[in-house]
This record gives sequence, C-alpha cells and structure tokens, in this order.
Amino acid sequence: MKNYLVVSALGENRPGLISELSRVVSECDCSIINSRMTVLGNELAVILMVQGNWSTLAKLELQWKRLEPSLNMMIFSKRTEERKHQGNILPYAVEVVSINHSSIVYGLTNFFANRSVNIEDLTIYSYQTSHNDTPMFSINLVIGIPADTHIASLREEFMDFCDELNLDAVLEPVKG
Repeated sequence: MKNYLVVSALGENRPGLISELSRVVSECDCSIINSRMTVLGNELAVILMVQGNWSTLAKLELQWKRLEPSLNMMIFSKRTEERKHQGNILPYAVEVVSINHSSIVYGLTNFFANRSVNIEDLTIYSYQTSHNDTPMFSINLVIGIPADTHIASLREEFMDFCDELNLDAVLEPVKG
C-alpha cells in the first residue's frame, strides 16, 4: 500500500527555498509526486503531495516541524490516500477574463456548486491593461462535470451567466 502526505508551506520568498524543501523530502527517502508552487506578494506558497512508506513519511513530518524556524515558514501536513479514479466525471476547462470586481470568484464557484460540478483546480491572475491601467482578472478552472449532465445545456447556462456579468468565457473539454 502506498502512503501519501499533503504538505502546505508558506514563507517569505527567497532563492533556494524550493531547493531546500525538495532536499528535505529527498533526504527522508520520499518523492514529490505532485506540486503547486507560486509567489504571492512576497510570500512563497507551496503545496506538495509526497509519497513514501509509513516510516519515511513519519520522518518527514518530524523534519518539517524542526525546520520551520530555520526556513522561516509555516508548514502543515496531512496524511491522505491516492485519489480514486472517477469514471463518471468529465474534465472540462473554464477560462474567464473580465474587468476585476470582487464578486467574480464567488459567482463562478457558486454557479458550478449549484449544478453539482466539482472544481478540481483554480488559478486566478489579476493584472492591469497596458494602455489605460484598467484592473483585469483572469481565472482558469478545471472542473469535473458529472457524466449524466447535458453538456450543451450547461454550456448555454454558463454562457448566459457570463453574459449577464460581462465576462468573456470559454468552457471546453480538457485536451490530453
């Protein structure tokens, strides 16, 4: 049986920090099998899924607690299991761009939640247009649509929803 640990770390960004985190994983005889890392403001946010046997993961959990002060990071971890393949879920990608306003994320997530569509991945990027500094907003989601959902109806409802909010959007199957 494979053993997994999800690790979330947050700390001031600096060169070499990701290398240090991966070194600790390697020295504990564990492997990073999935990760997301990004700089938000001056902070590095890291999420890792680590695989190892029970004892190597226990060793890694102890190492994180010891290293928090020297890395100047908050590190949280939780044991988990391998995700079960859900054959009745269709993966779709959603891309939305608009002028930035505070209710977009709630509106989008609520739209899908009300239709029993799970959000698998969500990325948000705010920026300003180069010609007039208008605050813009880009959001990318990967969603899992139940296979019994009528896709054309969902797409039509989604596009109507986006039109009402003046959102430029695309809903299409995940390729590859």
